[in-house]
Amino acid sequence: MAPASASAATLIASARVWPAPEYTRLTLESVSPIAYNVFTVGTPARLVLDLEDVEFNAILEQLPARISPADPYVRGARIGRFKPGVVRLVLDLRKEAKPQVFVLKPVGEYGHRLVLDVYPSEPVDPLLALLDAKQSAAKPPATEKPPVPPSDFTADAPVADPKKPPPAPNVARLITVAIDAGHGGEDPGAKGRGGTYEKHVTLAIARRLKALVDAEPNMRGVLIRNGDYFVKLGDRVIKAQKISADLFVSIHADAFIKSHARGSSVFALSERGATSAAARILAEKENQADQIGGVNLDIYEPILQQVLVDLSQTATINDSLKLAKAVLGEIGGVNDLHKSRVEQAGFAVLKAPDIPSILVETAFLTNPEEEQKLRDDKYQDKLAQAIMLGIRKYFSANPPLSRSKLAQNELPRVR
Repeated sequence: MAPASASAATLIASARVWPAPEYTRLTLESVSPIAYNVFTVGTPARLVLDLEDVEFNAILEQLPARISPADPYVRGARIGRFKPGVVRLVLDLRKEAKPQVFVLKPVGEYGHRLVLDVYPSEPVDPLLALLDAKQSAAKPPATEKPPVPPSDFTADAPVADPKKPPPAPNVARLITVAIDAGHGGEDPGAKGRGGTYEKHVTLAIARRLKALVDAEPNMRGVLIRNGDYFVKLGDRVIKAQKISADLFVSIHADAFIKSHARGSSVFALSERGATSAAARILAEKENQADQIGGVNLDIYEPILQQVLVDLSQTATINDSLKLAKAVLGEIGGVNDLHKSRVEQAGFAVLKAPDIPSILVETAFLTNPEEEQKLRDDKYQDKLAQAIMLGIRKYFSANPPLSRSKLAQNELPRVR
Protein backbone atom coordinates (compact mmCIF):
# COMPACT_ATOMS: atom_id res chain seq x y z
CA MET A 1 0.00 0.00 0.00
CA ALA A 2 1.37 3.39 -0.97
CA PRO A 3 1.56 6.13 1.71
CA ALA A 4 -1.27 8.63 1.72
CA SER A 5 -0.53 12.25 0.99
CA ALA A 6 -1.51 15.05 3.33
CA SER A 7 -1.69 17.56 0.47
CA ALA A 8 -4.67 18.47 -1.70
CA ALA A 9 -6.56 15.85 -3.67
CA THR A 10 -4.56 14.28 -6.47
CA LEU A 11 -5.83 15.02 -9.98
CA ILE A 12 -5.89 12.13 -12.44
CA ALA A 13 -4.71 13.50 -15.79
CA SER A 14 -5.18 10.39 -17.91
CA ALA A 15 -6.57 6.86 -17.71
CA ARG A 16 -5.63 4.15 -20.21
CA VAL A 17 -6.61 0.50 -20.60
CA TRP A 18 -4.52 -1.96 -22.64
CA PRO A 19 -6.02 -5.45 -23.09
CA ALA A 20 -3.50 -8.08 -24.24
CA PRO A 21 -3.55 -11.87 -24.69
CA GLU A 22 -1.67 -12.46 -21.45
CA TYR A 23 -2.90 -9.64 -19.20
CA THR A 24 -4.87 -6.40 -19.10
CA ARG A 25 -3.13 -3.23 -18.01
CA LEU A 26 -4.82 -0.18 -16.50
CA THR A 27 -2.74 2.96 -16.10
CA LEU A 28 -3.64 6.09 -14.15
CA GLU A 29 -1.38 9.09 -14.74
CA SER A 30 -1.16 12.07 -12.42
CA VAL A 31 1.01 15.04 -11.52
CA SER A 32 1.73 13.66 -8.05
CA PRO A 33 1.96 10.08 -6.72
CA ILE A 34 -1.32 8.21 -6.18
CA ALA A 35 -2.02 6.51 -2.85
CA TYR A 36 -3.93 3.25 -3.24
CA ASN A 37 -5.11 -0.04 -1.80
CA VAL A 38 -6.03 -3.13 -3.84
CA PHE A 39 -7.70 -6.46 -3.07
CA THR A 40 -9.71 -9.19 -4.77
CA VAL A 41 -13.19 -10.50 -3.94
CA GLY A 42 -14.50 -14.01 -4.60
CA THR A 43 -17.56 -15.28 -6.48
CA PRO A 44 -18.17 -13.56 -8.78
CA ALA A 45 -14.53 -12.60 -9.27
CA ARG A 46 -13.89 -8.92 -8.72
CA LEU A 47 -10.87 -6.70 -8.22
CA VAL A 48 -11.15 -3.58 -6.06
CA LEU A 49 -8.80 -0.61 -6.32
CA ASP A 50 -9.27 2.16 -3.74
CA LEU A 51 -7.72 5.49 -4.68
CA GLU A 52 -7.00 7.71 -1.69
CA ASP A 53 -7.17 11.51 -1.73
CA VAL A 54 -8.01 11.53 -5.43
CA GLU A 55 -10.39 13.97 -7.07
CA PHE A 56 -13.30 12.20 -8.77
CA ASN A 57 -13.18 13.95 -12.15
CA ALA A 58 -14.55 13.27 -15.64
CA ILE A 59 -11.54 11.12 -16.57
CA LEU A 60 -12.28 8.67 -13.76
CA GLU A 61 -16.01 8.84 -14.37
CA GLN A 62 -15.48 7.78 -18.00
CA LEU A 63 -13.03 5.00 -17.14
CA PRO A 64 -15.59 2.12 -17.26
CA ALA A 65 -16.36 3.02 -20.89
CA ARG A 66 -12.75 2.27 -21.76
CA ILE A 67 -13.15 -1.44 -20.99
CA SER A 68 -13.40 -3.29 -24.29
CA PRO A 69 -16.14 -5.91 -24.68
CA ALA A 70 -13.41 -8.17 -26.10
CA ASP A 71 -11.14 -7.78 -23.06
CA PRO A 72 -10.04 -11.34 -22.17
CA TYR A 73 -9.83 -10.71 -18.42
CA VAL A 74 -12.06 -7.76 -17.46
CA ARG A 75 -15.80 -8.00 -18.07
CA GLY A 76 -16.68 -4.49 -16.95
CA ALA A 77 -15.97 -1.74 -14.42
CA ARG A 78 -17.72 0.53 -11.93
CA ILE A 79 -16.32 3.59 -10.20
CA GLY A 80 -17.55 6.14 -7.68
CA ARG A 81 -17.08 7.72 -4.27
CA PHE A 82 -16.80 4.94 -1.68
CA LYS A 83 -16.38 7.19 1.34
CA PRO A 84 -14.89 10.63 2.03
CA GLY A 85 -11.40 10.76 0.58
CA VAL A 86 -11.65 7.42 -1.28
CA VAL A 87 -12.62 6.69 -4.88
CA ARG A 88 -13.36 3.00 -5.44
CA LEU A 89 -12.86 1.23 -8.79
CA VAL A 90 -14.37 -2.25 -9.09
CA LEU A 91 -13.36 -4.47 -11.99
CA ASP A 92 -15.69 -7.37 -12.79
CA LEU A 93 -13.42 -10.19 -13.91
CA ARG A 94 -14.01 -13.01 -16.36
CA LYS A 95 -11.88 -15.34 -14.22
CA GLU A 96 -9.91 -15.31 -10.99
CA ALA A 97 -7.01 -12.91 -11.21
CA LYS A 98 -3.58 -12.38 -9.76
CA PRO A 99 -3.15 -8.59 -9.90
CA GLN A 100 0.12 -6.71 -9.81
CA VAL A 101 0.09 -3.05 -8.79
CA PHE A 102 3.09 -0.76 -8.87
CA VAL A 103 4.01 2.89 -9.30
CA LEU A 104 6.28 4.47 -11.88
CA LYS A 105 8.16 7.72 -11.50
CA PRO A 106 7.96 10.36 -14.26
CA VAL A 107 9.85 9.40 -17.42
CA GLY A 108 9.81 10.86 -20.91
CA GLU A 109 6.46 12.56 -21.51
CA TYR A 110 4.77 10.68 -18.66
CA GLY A 111 4.10 11.95 -15.16
CA HIS A 112 3.57 9.71 -12.13
CA ARG A 113 1.79 6.48 -13.05
CA LEU A 114 -0.11 3.91 -11.06
CA VAL A 115 -0.15 0.63 -13.01
CA LEU A 116 -2.57 -2.24 -12.40
CA ASP A 117 -1.84 -5.43 -14.33
CA VAL A 118 -4.62 -8.02 -14.25
CA TYR A 119 -3.06 -11.46 -14.80
CA PRO A 120 -5.12 -14.67 -14.64
CA SER A 121 -4.47 -16.89 -11.62
CA GLU A 122 -3.51 -19.65 -14.04
CA PRO A 123 -1.34 -17.97 -16.69
CA VAL A 124 -2.11 -18.87 -20.28
CA ASP A 125 0.72 -18.37 -22.73
CA PRO A 126 -0.82 -18.07 -26.22
CA LEU A 127 2.47 -19.06 -27.82
CA LEU A 128 2.59 -22.28 -25.85
CA ALA A 129 -1.05 -22.83 -26.70
CA LEU A 130 -0.07 -22.62 -30.36
CA LEU A 131 2.35 -25.50 -29.86
CA ASP A 132 -0.12 -27.48 -27.77
CA ALA A 133 -2.63 -27.31 -30.62
CA LYS A 134 -0.41 -29.59 -32.69
CA GLN A 135 -1.46 -32.64 -30.64
CA SER A 136 -5.13 -32.44 -31.61
CA ALA A 137 -4.32 -31.15 -35.09
CA ALA A 138 -2.00 -34.06 -35.84
CA LYS A 139 -4.45 -36.76 -34.69
CA PRO A 140 -8.02 -35.68 -35.43
CA PRO A 141 -10.95 -37.99 -34.62
CA ALA A 142 -11.81 -40.24 -37.55
CA THR A 143 -15.39 -38.94 -37.71
CA GLU A 144 -14.55 -35.27 -37.50
CA LYS A 145 -12.73 -32.77 -39.65
CA PRO A 146 -9.21 -31.94 -38.51
CA PRO A 147 -9.18 -28.95 -36.14
CA VAL A 148 -7.47 -25.86 -37.54
CA PRO A 149 -4.85 -24.37 -35.23
CA PRO A 150 -4.72 -20.55 -35.19
CA SER A 151 -2.10 -18.90 -37.36
CA ASP A 152 -1.90 -16.27 -34.65
CA PHE A 153 -3.65 -15.36 -31.44
CA THR A 154 -6.63 -13.42 -32.75
CA ALA A 155 -10.25 -14.37 -33.05
CA ASP A 156 -10.22 -13.78 -36.79
CA ALA A 157 -7.57 -16.40 -37.64
CA PRO A 158 -7.93 -17.63 -41.21
CA VAL A 159 -9.74 -20.93 -41.75
CA ALA A 160 -8.20 -23.59 -43.96
CA ASP A 161 -10.02 -24.29 -47.23
CA PRO A 162 -10.80 -28.06 -47.35
CA LYS A 163 -10.74 -27.94 -51.16
CA LYS A 164 -7.09 -26.95 -51.24
CA PRO A 165 -4.49 -29.73 -51.41
CA PRO A 166 -2.72 -30.59 -48.16
CA PRO A 167 0.86 -29.48 -47.49
CA ALA A 168 3.66 -31.32 -49.21
CA PRO A 169 4.39 -34.64 -47.46
CA ASN A 170 7.61 -35.70 -45.76
CA VAL A 171 8.33 -32.24 -44.32
CA ALA A 172 10.64 -32.64 -41.35
CA ARG A 173 9.41 -29.42 -39.68
CA LEU A 174 8.30 -25.88 -40.29
CA ILE A 175 10.70 -22.99 -40.15
CA THR A 176 9.44 -20.55 -37.54
CA VAL A 177 10.13 -16.82 -37.77
CA ALA A 178 9.36 -14.77 -34.66
CA ILE A 179 8.30 -11.29 -35.81
CA ASP A 180 8.57 -8.60 -33.17
CA ALA A 181 6.74 -5.29 -33.64
CA GLY A 182 8.71 -2.84 -31.51
CA HIS A 183 7.14 -0.88 -28.64
CA GLY A 184 3.36 -0.92 -27.98
CA GLY A 185 0.84 0.11 -25.35
CA GLU A 186 2.29 2.56 -22.84
CA ASP A 187 5.49 2.67 -24.90
CA PRO A 188 4.69 4.50 -28.17
CA GLY A 189 8.27 4.61 -29.43
CA ALA A 190 9.22 7.46 -31.75
CA LYS A 191 6.68 10.01 -32.95
CA GLY A 192 6.77 11.82 -36.28
CA ARG A 193 5.83 15.45 -36.78
CA GLY A 194 2.70 14.28 -38.57
CA GLY A 195 1.57 12.38 -35.47
CA THR A 196 2.67 8.92 -36.60
CA TYR A 197 3.58 6.60 -33.73
CA GLU A 198 6.32 4.04 -34.15
CA LYS A 199 4.30 1.35 -32.38
CA HIS A 200 1.59 1.51 -35.07
CA VAL A 201 4.03 1.48 -38.00
CA THR A 202 5.98 -1.48 -36.63
CA LEU A 203 2.84 -3.55 -36.07
CA ALA A 204 1.56 -2.81 -39.58
CA ILE A 205 4.84 -3.92 -41.18
CA ALA A 206 5.09 -6.94 -38.86
CA ARG A 207 1.66 -8.15 -39.93
CA ARG A 208 2.57 -7.76 -43.60
CA LEU A 209 5.80 -9.68 -43.04
CA LYS A 210 3.92 -12.47 -41.26
CA ALA A 211 1.59 -12.84 -44.25
CA LEU A 212 4.60 -13.20 -46.55
CA VAL A 213 6.29 -15.73 -44.27
CA ASP A 214 3.08 -17.76 -44.01
CA ALA A 215 2.86 -17.83 -47.81
CA GLU A 216 6.27 -19.52 -48.05
CA PRO A 217 6.32 -23.33 -48.26
CA ASN A 218 7.05 -24.91 -44.88
CA MET A 219 7.38 -21.60 -43.04
CA ARG A 220 5.26 -19.83 -40.48
CA GLY A 221 5.45 -16.41 -38.89
CA VAL A 222 4.51 -15.79 -35.27
CA LEU A 223 3.81 -12.26 -34.07
CA ILE A 224 5.31 -11.48 -30.70
CA ARG A 225 2.83 -8.60 -30.40
CA ASN A 226 -0.42 -8.53 -32.36
CA GLY A 227 -2.13 -5.49 -30.86
CA ASP A 228 -1.51 -2.19 -29.12
CA TYR A 229 -0.16 -3.45 -25.80
CA PHE A 230 3.19 -3.53 -24.05
CA VAL A 231 5.47 -6.60 -24.01
CA LYS A 232 8.59 -6.51 -21.88
CA LEU A 233 11.89 -6.79 -23.75
CA GLY A 234 12.88 -9.99 -21.98
CA ASP A 235 9.44 -11.51 -22.57
CA ARG A 236 9.89 -10.98 -26.31
CA VAL A 237 13.02 -13.12 -26.15
CA ILE A 238 11.30 -15.71 -23.95
CA LYS A 239 8.35 -16.01 -26.33
CA ALA A 240 10.66 -16.61 -29.28
CA GLN A 241 12.44 -19.34 -27.32
CA LYS A 242 9.18 -20.99 -26.26
CA ILE A 243 8.16 -21.56 -29.87
CA SER A 244 11.69 -22.71 -30.82
CA ALA A 245 11.97 -19.91 -33.35
CA ASP A 246 14.58 -20.26 -36.08
CA LEU A 247 14.88 -16.50 -36.51
CA PHE A 248 13.89 -13.39 -34.59
CA VAL A 249 13.20 -10.16 -36.50
CA SER A 250 12.46 -7.01 -34.50
CA ILE A 251 10.96 -4.13 -36.49
CA HIS A 252 11.41 -0.47 -35.53
CA ALA A 253 11.36 3.06 -36.95
CA ASP A 254 14.22 5.36 -36.04
CA ALA A 255 14.25 8.88 -34.59
CA PHE A 256 16.79 11.69 -34.31
CA ILE A 257 16.81 15.20 -32.90
CA LYS A 258 17.42 16.63 -36.40
CA SER A 259 14.85 16.00 -39.11
CA HIS A 260 17.36 15.51 -41.94
CA ALA A 261 18.50 12.09 -40.65
CA ARG A 262 17.21 9.41 -43.02
CA GLY A 263 17.67 5.85 -44.21
CA SER A 264 17.23 2.26 -43.09
CA SER A 265 19.56 0.23 -40.88
CA VAL A 266 19.92 -3.36 -39.70
CA PHE A 267 21.53 -4.33 -36.40
CA ALA A 268 22.77 -7.48 -34.68
CA LEU A 269 23.85 -8.12 -31.11
CA SER A 270 27.36 -7.35 -29.94
CA GLU A 271 29.21 -8.98 -27.06
CA ARG A 272 32.05 -6.48 -27.06
CA GLY A 273 30.41 -3.07 -27.26
CA ALA A 274 28.81 -1.16 -30.10
CA THR A 275 30.38 -0.78 -33.53
CA SER A 276 29.70 2.97 -33.45
CA ALA A 277 28.60 5.69 -31.06
CA ALA A 278 25.31 5.98 -32.96
CA ALA A 279 24.65 2.24 -32.56
CA ARG A 280 25.39 2.44 -28.84
CA ILE A 281 23.03 5.39 -28.36
CA LEU A 282 20.29 3.66 -30.33
CA ALA A 283 20.63 0.48 -28.25
CA GLU A 284 20.46 2.52 -25.04
CA LYS A 285 17.30 4.22 -26.30
CA GLU A 286 15.63 0.97 -27.36
CA ASN A 287 16.61 -0.69 -24.08
CA GLN A 288 14.66 2.00 -22.20
CA ALA A 289 11.41 0.51 -23.51
CA ASP A 290 10.82 -1.36 -20.24
CA GLN A 291 11.22 1.84 -18.25
CA ILE A 292 8.75 3.72 -20.48
CA GLY A 293 6.33 0.84 -21.02
CA GLY A 294 6.26 0.10 -17.31
CA VAL A 295 7.80 -2.94 -15.61
CA ASN A 296 7.34 -4.10 -12.03
CA LEU A 297 11.05 -4.41 -11.33
CA ASP A 298 10.56 -6.04 -7.91
CA ILE A 299 9.18 -9.11 -9.68
CA TYR A 300 10.70 -8.87 -13.12
CA GLU A 301 14.41 -8.15 -12.60
CA PRO A 302 15.27 -11.47 -10.87
CA ILE A 303 13.48 -13.39 -13.62
CA LEU A 304 15.17 -11.37 -16.33
CA GLN A 305 18.61 -12.06 -14.90
CA GLN A 306 17.93 -15.81 -14.99
CA VAL A 307 16.69 -15.77 -18.58
CA LEU A 308 19.12 -13.37 -20.21
CA VAL A 309 22.17 -15.00 -18.72
CA ASP A 310 25.42 -13.85 -20.28
CA LEU A 311 26.25 -16.93 -22.35
CA SER A 312 28.73 -17.19 -25.16
CA GLN A 313 26.72 -16.29 -28.24
CA THR A 314 29.48 -16.23 -30.83
CA ALA A 315 27.90 -18.76 -33.21
CA THR A 316 24.44 -17.19 -32.92
CA ILE A 317 25.83 -13.70 -33.48
CA ASN A 318 27.68 -14.89 -36.58
CA ASP A 319 24.41 -16.25 -37.98
CA SER A 320 22.68 -13.02 -36.98
CA LEU A 321 25.24 -11.06 -38.97
CA LYS A 322 24.62 -13.24 -42.04
CA LEU A 323 20.88 -12.69 -41.76
CA ALA A 324 21.33 -8.97 -41.15
CA LYS A 325 23.58 -8.61 -44.18
CA ALA A 326 21.05 -10.40 -46.41
CA VAL A 327 18.17 -8.23 -45.18
CA LEU A 328 20.19 -5.01 -45.42
CA GLY A 329 21.07 -5.79 -49.04
CA GLU A 330 17.38 -6.15 -49.93
CA ILE A 331 16.19 -3.10 -48.00
CA GLY A 332 18.78 -1.03 -49.86
CA GLY A 333 16.65 -1.53 -52.96
CA VAL A 334 13.62 0.03 -51.25
CA ASN A 335 15.07 2.91 -49.25
CA ASP A 336 18.33 4.75 -48.78
CA LEU A 337 20.60 3.10 -46.24
CA HIS A 338 21.55 5.10 -43.17
CA LYS A 339 24.64 2.93 -42.86
CA SER A 340 25.87 0.70 -45.68
CA ARG A 341 27.00 -2.04 -43.29
CA VAL A 342 25.41 -4.04 -40.51
CA GLU A 343 26.03 -2.50 -37.11
CA GLN A 344 26.14 -4.12 -33.69
CA ALA A 345 25.23 -3.05 -30.17
CA GLY A 346 23.86 -4.47 -26.92
CA PHE A 347 20.16 -4.59 -27.77
CA ALA A 348 18.32 -6.43 -24.99
CA VAL A 349 15.71 -7.75 -27.40
CA LEU A 350 18.38 -9.57 -29.46
CA LYS A 351 19.83 -11.59 -26.58
CA ALA A 352 18.37 -15.02 -27.26
CA PRO A 353 21.51 -17.17 -27.07
CA ASP A 354 20.21 -19.75 -29.55
CA ILE A 355 18.21 -17.74 -32.12
CA PRO A 356 19.77 -15.61 -34.88
CA SER A 357 18.24 -12.20 -34.19
CA ILE A 358 18.22 -8.85 -35.98
CA LEU A 359 16.69 -5.44 -35.42
CA VAL A 360 15.51 -3.52 -38.49
CA GLU A 361 15.19 0.27 -38.31
CA THR A 362 12.92 0.71 -41.32
CA ALA A 363 13.33 4.50 -41.68
CA PHE A 364 13.35 7.73 -39.65
CA LEU A 365 9.94 8.82 -38.39
CA THR A 366 11.48 12.16 -37.52
CA ASN A 367 12.20 12.76 -41.21
CA PRO A 368 8.96 14.20 -42.72
CA GLU A 369 9.53 12.51 -46.09
CA GLU A 370 10.24 9.11 -44.55
CA GLU A 371 7.32 9.49 -42.14
CA GLN A 372 5.01 9.83 -45.15
CA LYS A 373 6.56 6.74 -46.70
CA LEU A 374 6.10 4.72 -43.52
CA ARG A 375 2.41 5.65 -43.47
CA ASP A 376 1.92 4.37 -47.02
CA ASP A 377 0.53 0.84 -47.46
CA LYS A 378 2.50 0.16 -50.62
CA TYR A 379 5.73 1.26 -49.01
CA GLN A 380 5.07 -0.95 -46.00
CA ASP A 381 4.52 -3.83 -48.44
CA LYS A 382 7.85 -3.13 -50.11
CA LEU A 383 9.67 -3.11 -46.77
CA ALA A 384 8.06 -6.38 -45.71
CA GLN A 385 8.91 -7.94 -49.08
CA ALA A 386 12.53 -6.81 -48.77
CA ILE A 387 12.84 -8.37 -45.31
CA MET A 388 11.25 -11.58 -46.63
CA LEU A 389 13.68 -11.70 -49.54
CA GLY A 390 16.55 -11.31 -47.09
CA ILE A 391 15.20 -14.15 -44.94
CA ARG A 392 14.81 -16.35 -48.02
CA LYS A 393 18.34 -15.54 -49.16
CA TYR A 394 19.70 -16.33 -45.70
CA PHE A 395 18.02 -19.75 -45.57
CA SER A 396 19.13 -20.62 -49.09
CA ALA A 397 22.73 -20.30 -47.91
CA ASN A 398 22.14 -21.52 -44.35
CA PRO A 399 19.56 -24.34 -44.28
CA PRO A 400 18.08 -24.80 -40.80
CA LEU A 401 19.15 -27.83 -38.82
CA SER A 402 16.56 -30.49 -38.03
CA ARG A 403 15.00 -30.43 -34.60
CA SER A 404 14.00 -33.92 -33.56
CA LYS A 405 11.87 -32.70 -30.65
CA LEU A 406 9.58 -30.86 -33.07
CA ALA A 407 9.94 -32.90 -36.23
CA GLN A 408 7.33 -35.54 -35.40
CA ASN A 409 4.62 -33.24 -34.10
CA GLU A 410 5.10 -29.96 -35.92
CA LEU A 411 2.12 -27.79 -36.69
CA PRO A 412 0.56 -28.26 -40.12
CA ARG A 413 0.48 -25.39 -42.58
CA VAL A 414 -2.44 -23.01 -42.22
CA ARG A 415 -3.50 -21.02 -45.27
